[in-house]
Amino acid sequence: MRWRCALCALLSVLGSCAVGPDFKRPAAPSAPSYGAASKLRQTVGAPGFAGAAQRLTPGQDIPADWWTLFQSPKLNHLIEVALRDSPDLASAQAALRQARELYLAQRTSLFPLAQGGFSATRAKNAVASISNPTSLPQADPYYNLYTAQLSVSYLPDVFGAARRAIEAAKAQADSARFQYEATYVTLSSNVVVTAVQEASLRAQVAATERLIGLQHQLTTTVRAQRKLGTASDLDVLTQETAEAQTVATLPPLRKQLGQTRDQLTALLGRLPAQEPEESFRLEDLTLPAQLPVSLPSQLVEQRPDVRQAEENLHAASASVGIAITDMLPQFAISADLGSSALKLGSLLGPYTGFWSAGGSLTQTLFDAGALLHHKRAADAALDQAGAQYRSAVILACQNVADTLRALAADAEALQASAEADRAAKAAFELARRQHALGTVSFVAVLNAEQSYRQAELTLVLAQAARYADTAALFQALGGGWWNRR
Repeated sequence: MRWRCALCALLSVLGSCAVGPDFKRPAAPSAPSYGAASKLRQTVGAPGFAGAAQRLTPGQDIPADWWTLFQSPKLNHLIEVALRDSPDLASAQAALRQARELYLAQRTSLFPLAQGGFSATRAKNAVASISNPTSLPQADPYYNLYTAQLSVSYLPDVFGAARRAIEAAKAQADSARFQYEATYVTLSSNVVVTAVQEASLRAQVAATERLIGLQHQLTTTVRAQRKLGTASDLDVLTQETAEAQTVATLPPLRKQLGQTRDQLTALLGRLPAQEPEESFRLEDLTLPAQLPVSLPSQLVEQRPDVRQAEENLHAASASVGIAITDMLPQFAISADLGSSALKLGSLLGPYTGFWSAGGSLTQTLFDAGALLHHKRAADAALDQAGAQYRSAVILACQNVADTLRALAADAEALQASAEADRAAKAAFELARRQHALGTVSFVAVLNAEQSYRQAELTLVLAQAARYADTAALFQALGGGWWNRR
């Protein structure tokens, strides 16, 4: 009894430890900001829509449905459809369910395995060479044998191999969860950016069509002046070239608009023939005035890709422990209990029962270094996962810094474009009044209006960039998935 108690105590002590490195979460970045990009506290403003100054608030939380800040019911509806019907999101959900089930399956390795069996055999003895298996001599060599058996096996987790495997499976399930969150954030962001791109292209197509109309009027005027002798052939050819160049810019814009609509349809989980009825203009969107900014130490908690890289690092750490346990002795306990009889009704009768119990210990003595190389490979995989985690953190901080710079630069570009648009419009109105007084030619009026339309086209691009930058900032900061129920 003393030896049994000592053995149980020894197994209990060994079972409470797990060999290999214990995972510790990497320390958060100590950098207090994103460098020079963090100096931005408020963007410059400009007249007109999409020109409002945006204030950046450090530490402000991000709502899960951040896209509602654009105040577009059509955009909200399309994102709801995309989140419901997207096959990419459905695939990520299925991968998450699979990883969770594999984790739950791995947890069962801590418990004994019990299996029940029943067999029925009809056999014939070779009576001329061996004796009948029964205790009584029989002339009939045929017999039936029925066996019912219960087998129990258990692998004691002496060195923590099972617990390390469970730890790795749990980390892989968490990695799948953050992959799902990354897909969710990316999908919603792509819908917003695609809607903004569609609105921008529609405005560019409209501005280009107006510009082509002006170019055509100017070409007609120059041709008439050529007939009167007030313009040369060079003037006509120059104007025809300018008109043709403007016309050549329209088909690519229409192509991009059509492809953008196809992209938006695909994001909704639909075929091209199921294009949504909703269309977008820049005037339909409102630029959010308050924007959040998270510190790098917060960012590593918010970015799904960083959290996924962390869980991959966790799984690699647990794999090192598994590789170490493979080099250590392997223990197994098994037991069998059953009954065997020549008649089915006698299975539970006397003298038919049997049982066995035993244990085993196995230690690899020679494998030409296979286990050692597996251990070194696990160490290398851990180093790789650590480097990938650091790379993910650097990329996340770079994304935020790039977006902050884009917000500042594009706000200034919009301010300059709005000023150029205002000046070009004023010059066009002045030319019209002067033409009415007879002080300038009609060609001068058309040239002024052409400059105004080109400034209008530049303004459209600057306005769309601000919307896209705002959506990019929310995505770069993690998209607020932690606030979603």
